[in-house]
Amino acid sequence: MAPVGRRRALNEDEVLDAALALLDEGGPAAASIRGIAARVGVAPNAVYTYFADKAAVNRALVERLLGASDHGVFADPARDWRERVEALATDLRTRMVAHPGAAALLMSGPMDGPRATALGEQLLDVLLAGGLQPDEAARATYLLIVYVLGSIALEVADEPEPGPLPSEAERIADRRRVFDQIPPDVFPRSAAAVPIMAGYISTEQYLWGLNRLLDGVSPRP
Repeated sequence: MAPVGRRRALNEDEVLDAALALLDEGGPAAASIRGIAARVGVAPNAVYTYFADKAAVNRALVERLLGASDHGVFADPARDWRERVEALATDLRTRMVAHPGAAALLMSGPMDGPRATALGEQLLDVLLAGGLQPDEAARATYLLIVYVLGSIALEVADEPEPGPLPSEAERIADRRRVFDQIPPDVFPRSAAAVPIMAGYISTEQYLWGLNRLLDGVSPRP
Protein backbone atom coordinates (compact mmCIF):
# COMPACT_ATOMS: atom_id res chain seq x y z
CA MET A 1 0.00 0.00 0.00
CA ALA A 2 1.33 3.44 -0.91
CA PRO A 3 2.07 5.90 1.90
CA VAL A 4 -0.87 8.06 2.93
CA GLY A 5 1.02 11.22 2.08
CA ARG A 6 1.56 10.26 -1.60
CA ARG A 7 -1.74 11.12 -3.26
CA ARG A 8 -2.92 12.06 -6.70
CA ALA A 9 -5.46 14.89 -6.48
CA LEU A 10 -7.84 13.34 -9.01
CA ASN A 11 -8.13 10.11 -7.08
CA GLU A 12 -8.46 11.95 -3.80
CA ASP A 13 -11.25 14.03 -5.27
CA GLU A 14 -13.00 10.89 -6.47
CA VAL A 15 -12.94 9.51 -2.93
CA LEU A 16 -14.37 12.76 -1.55
CA ASP A 17 -17.02 12.89 -4.27
CA ALA A 18 -18.11 9.38 -3.33
CA ALA A 19 -18.12 10.17 0.38
CA LEU A 20 -20.22 13.28 -0.18
CA ALA A 21 -22.72 11.39 -2.34
CA LEU A 22 -23.08 8.71 0.33
CA LEU A 23 -23.56 11.34 3.03
CA ASP A 24 -26.25 13.00 0.94
CA GLU A 25 -28.08 9.73 0.41
CA GLY A 26 -27.75 8.00 3.76
CA GLY A 27 -26.15 10.28 6.33
CA PRO A 28 -22.84 9.82 8.19
CA ALA A 29 -23.36 6.09 8.79
CA ALA A 30 -23.48 5.43 5.05
CA ALA A 31 -20.09 6.95 4.29
CA SER A 32 -17.93 4.14 5.64
CA ILE A 33 -14.59 3.27 4.08
CA ARG A 34 -16.16 0.12 2.62
CA GLY A 35 -19.09 2.12 1.30
CA ILE A 36 -16.79 4.67 -0.31
CA ALA A 37 -14.67 1.91 -1.86
CA ALA A 38 -17.74 0.21 -3.30
CA ARG A 39 -18.95 3.51 -4.70
CA VAL A 40 -15.77 4.13 -6.66
CA GLY A 41 -15.30 0.46 -7.55
CA VAL A 42 -12.09 -0.30 -5.66
CA ALA A 43 -11.02 -2.41 -2.71
CA PRO A 44 -11.12 -0.69 0.72
CA ASN A 45 -7.32 -0.72 0.87
CA ALA A 46 -7.25 1.63 -2.12
CA VAL A 47 -9.11 4.30 -0.11
CA TYR A 48 -6.48 4.02 2.63
CA THR A 49 -3.90 4.97 0.02
CA TYR A 50 -5.31 8.48 0.14
CA PHE A 51 -6.86 8.77 3.61
CA ALA A 52 -5.69 7.14 6.83
CA ASP A 53 -9.22 6.50 8.11
CA LYS A 54 -12.82 7.72 7.97
CA ALA A 55 -12.00 10.66 10.25
CA ALA A 56 -9.45 11.85 7.69
CA VAL A 57 -12.09 11.68 4.96
CA ASN A 58 -14.47 13.70 7.13
CA ARG A 59 -11.84 16.35 7.80
CA ALA A 60 -11.09 16.64 4.11
CA LEU A 61 -14.77 17.04 3.29
CA VAL A 62 -15.13 19.84 5.84
CA GLU A 63 -12.06 21.52 4.37
CA ARG A 64 -13.51 21.26 0.87
CA LEU A 65 -16.89 22.73 1.83
CA LEU A 66 -15.39 25.55 3.86
CA GLY A 67 -12.81 26.40 1.24
CA ALA A 68 -15.47 26.60 -1.46
CA SER A 69 -16.94 29.66 0.29
CA ASP A 70 -13.74 31.67 -0.15
CA HIS A 71 -14.84 33.66 -3.18
CA GLY A 72 -17.28 36.21 -4.60
CA VAL A 73 -18.56 39.10 -2.50
CA PHE A 74 -16.82 37.82 0.64
CA ALA A 75 -13.43 38.02 -1.06
CA ASP A 76 -14.05 41.48 -2.57
CA PRO A 77 -12.34 44.17 -0.44
CA ALA A 78 -14.28 46.89 -2.28
CA ARG A 79 -17.59 45.76 -0.74
CA ASP A 80 -18.94 46.83 2.65
CA TRP A 81 -17.71 44.62 5.48
CA ARG A 82 -21.20 43.67 6.64
CA GLU A 83 -22.18 42.74 3.11
CA ARG A 84 -19.11 40.51 2.90
CA VAL A 85 -19.91 38.72 6.17
CA GLU A 86 -23.52 38.20 5.11
CA ALA A 87 -22.36 36.79 1.77
CA LEU A 88 -20.11 34.28 3.54
CA ALA A 89 -22.80 33.25 6.02
CA THR A 90 -25.39 32.85 3.27
CA ASP A 91 -23.06 30.83 1.06
CA LEU A 92 -22.05 28.50 3.90
CA ARG A 93 -25.68 27.87 4.78
CA THR A 94 -26.61 27.19 1.16
CA ARG A 95 -23.77 24.70 0.77
CA MET A 96 -24.41 22.86 4.00
CA VAL A 97 -28.18 22.65 3.63
CA ALA A 98 -27.56 21.17 0.17
CA HIS A 99 -25.42 18.48 1.85
CA PRO A 100 -27.10 17.85 5.23
CA GLY A 101 -25.08 14.72 5.90
CA ALA A 102 -21.87 16.67 5.56
CA ALA A 103 -23.21 19.52 7.68
CA ALA A 104 -23.22 17.22 10.70
CA LEU A 105 -19.47 16.80 10.29
CA LEU A 106 -18.93 20.47 11.15
CA MET A 107 -19.81 19.70 14.75
CA SER A 108 -17.88 16.43 14.96
CA GLY A 109 -14.36 17.75 15.51
CA PRO A 110 -12.03 20.74 15.46
CA MET A 111 -11.90 22.78 12.28
CA ASP A 112 -8.18 23.39 12.24
CA GLY A 113 -7.22 22.50 8.68
CA PRO A 114 -5.49 24.96 6.36
CA ARG A 115 -8.64 26.02 4.52
CA ALA A 116 -10.62 26.51 7.72
CA THR A 117 -7.74 28.53 9.16
CA ALA A 118 -7.50 30.62 5.98
CA LEU A 119 -11.23 31.31 6.10
CA GLY A 120 -10.93 32.45 9.71
CA GLU A 121 -8.02 34.68 8.75
CA GLN A 122 -10.07 36.31 6.01
CA LEU A 123 -12.99 36.85 8.37
CA LEU A 124 -10.64 38.57 10.80
CA ASP A 125 -9.41 40.79 7.95
CA VAL A 126 -13.00 41.71 7.05
CA LEU A 127 -13.89 42.62 10.64
CA LEU A 128 -10.71 44.65 11.09
CA ALA A 129 -11.50 46.48 7.85
CA GLY A 130 -14.92 47.22 9.35
CA GLY A 131 -13.29 49.12 12.19
CA LEU A 132 -13.19 46.54 14.97
CA GLN A 133 -10.18 46.42 17.27
CA PRO A 134 -8.06 43.24 17.03
CA ASP A 135 -9.40 41.69 20.23
CA GLU A 136 -12.97 42.56 19.28
CA ALA A 137 -12.46 41.12 15.79
CA ALA A 138 -11.19 37.85 17.27
CA ARG A 139 -14.16 37.55 19.65
CA ALA A 140 -16.60 38.51 16.90
CA THR A 141 -15.10 35.90 14.56
CA TYR A 142 -15.80 33.16 17.09
CA LEU A 143 -19.29 34.52 17.80
CA LEU A 144 -20.17 34.52 14.11
CA ILE A 145 -18.79 31.02 13.53
CA VAL A 146 -20.81 29.68 16.48
CA TYR A 147 -23.96 31.33 15.17
CA VAL A 148 -23.54 30.19 11.57
CA LEU A 149 -22.53 26.61 12.30
CA GLY A 150 -24.97 26.23 15.19
CA SER A 151 -27.86 27.49 13.07
CA ILE A 152 -26.97 25.11 10.25
CA ALA A 153 -26.61 22.14 12.62
CA LEU A 154 -30.01 22.79 14.21
CA GLU A 155 -31.65 23.26 10.83
CA VAL A 156 -30.27 19.97 9.53
CA ALA A 157 -31.09 18.13 12.76
CA ASP A 158 -34.73 19.18 12.40
CA GLU A 159 -35.13 16.49 9.73
CA PRO A 160 -35.03 12.99 11.26
CA GLU A 161 -34.32 11.05 8.05
CA PRO A 162 -31.05 11.15 6.09
CA GLY A 163 -31.03 12.36 2.53
CA PRO A 164 -31.72 15.65 0.76
CA LEU A 165 -33.82 18.14 2.70
CA PRO A 166 -37.28 19.07 1.48
CA SER A 167 -37.73 22.65 0.32
CA GLU A 168 -37.66 25.39 2.93
CA ALA A 169 -41.38 26.03 2.43
CA GLU A 170 -42.18 22.33 2.99
CA ARG A 171 -40.08 22.18 6.14
CA ILE A 172 -41.72 25.30 7.56
CA ALA A 173 -45.16 23.87 6.79
CA ASP A 174 -44.23 20.61 8.56
CA ARG A 175 -43.07 22.53 11.61
CA ARG A 176 -46.24 24.60 11.59
CA ARG A 177 -48.40 21.46 11.65
CA VAL A 178 -46.48 20.21 14.71
CA PHE A 179 -46.54 23.52 16.56
CA ASP A 180 -50.23 24.00 15.85
CA GLN A 181 -50.82 21.17 18.33
CA ILE A 182 -49.55 23.31 21.23
CA PRO A 183 -52.50 23.84 23.61
CA PRO A 184 -52.97 27.60 23.99
CA ASP A 185 -54.58 27.23 27.41
CA VAL A 186 -51.39 25.57 28.74
CA PHE A 187 -48.71 27.41 26.73
CA PRO A 188 -50.33 30.66 25.60
CA ARG A 189 -47.14 32.50 24.69
CA SER A 190 -45.77 29.62 22.65
CA ALA A 191 -49.11 29.12 20.89
CA ALA A 192 -49.18 32.79 19.94
CA ALA A 193 -45.61 32.58 18.59
CA VAL A 194 -46.26 29.53 16.38
CA PRO A 195 -45.96 31.42 13.05
CA ILE A 196 -42.51 32.68 14.08
CA MET A 197 -41.39 29.39 15.63
CA ALA A 198 -42.31 27.48 12.48
CA GLY A 199 -39.94 29.73 10.57
CA TYR A 200 -36.95 29.32 12.85
CA ILE A 201 -35.26 27.31 10.08
CA SER A 202 -35.99 29.91 7.41
CA THR A 203 -33.56 32.11 5.51
CA GLU A 204 -35.40 35.12 6.90
CA GLN A 205 -34.76 34.05 10.50
CA TYR A 206 -31.14 33.19 9.74
CA LEU A 207 -30.43 36.63 8.29
CA TRP A 208 -32.43 38.34 11.05
CA GLY A 209 -30.19 36.75 13.68
CA LEU A 210 -27.03 37.39 11.70
CA ASN A 211 -27.80 41.07 11.32
CA ARG A 212 -28.62 41.43 15.03
CA LEU A 213 -25.19 39.96 15.76
CA LEU A 214 -23.53 42.34 13.33
CA ASP A 215 -25.39 45.24 14.93
CA GLY A 216 -23.98 44.15 18.27
CA VAL A 217 -20.35 43.89 17.16
CA SER A 218 -20.32 46.96 14.89
CA PRO A 219 -18.00 49.74 16.06
CA ARG A 220 -19.77 52.49 17.92
CA PRO A 221 -19.54 55.98 16.39
